Amino acid sequence: MPHIYHSWSRLGLGALMGTTALAGCGQSTSTQAPAAEPAAIEAPAVTAEALAAEAGPVGSVGGEGEGGVAIEQAATDPVVFNIALAVTEAHILAARDAFAAGEVGAAAEMFAHPVSEVLFDMEPVLQARGVTLFDELLTDASIAAASGETPDQISARTDGIIAALRAAALKAPDNGTAAIDVTVHVIDDMIERAVAMYRGASASGVYEPYLDGYGFHKVAETNFAAAREAITASNPEAAAAMANAIAALAVAYPDAAPQDVLPADISQLTVLASDVTLSVN
Repeated sequence: MPHIYHSWSRLGLGALMGTTALAGCGQSTSTQAPAAEPAAIEAPAVTAEALAAEAGPVGSVGGEGEGGVAIEQAATDPVVFNIALAVTEAHILAARDAFAAGEVGAAAEMFAHPVSEVLFDMEPVLQARGVTLFDELLTDASIAAASGETPDQISARTDGIIAALRAAALKAPDNGTAAIDVTVHVIDDMIERAVAMYRGASASGVYEPYLDGYGFHKVAETNFAAAREAITASNPEAAAAMANAIAALAVAYPDAAPQDVLPADISQLTVLASDVTLSVN
């Protein structure tokens, strides 16, 4: 099983803010490598496009790997709207926990990534729904993480961003889908993404997709914990499948730090994720 190294593409914040693509974090656009720890990885990088093709379109079954969101559907579909927010939250939780683990550079970039990957293209949708834009909270957190703030300060910034995400979720479009069904589909999407990123991290030996997947797992875990009783009442099969998948992902993603090995059975994770998808569709 490949090692998950500390390597991280050093993408300048200014350059990051300038890109409008919804490519995944795993696709580096920088030629500058970390000076202290050059990557010792021979395996080819797993691109966002490869993960997207593998996972399928957001808003139906699964997600588009790390960063893809069907923005054109977000204006009318509460599932897609909330998936976009969940993708952002996944980055924020991963950034907070990576920072606490001492991965300062990775944390700074994780805070910044959703601005170009999701929020840039979501801005017209958010504005149309009356959402107060919060991209500056992410860029400020990114700069703060790189500027020597303490874990407590970064955690407080994270709480502020999540509060903004919760406020935005209240303004999601309504197409008649029940709130619990929206939650179920968002959790399903996060589980699919977490498994896809674990597969990518295992194949490449790179830390970045592991950290992305860790964030998706944490969002699935926290959303399921908050809605478990309601999901069990409305769809006990889905609740059981989610509990199994999230428990396995907790083993696969023990923390946000780089891992020496990735021991989880990818085939098992894939089956468990598929069980969730089958139970909610």
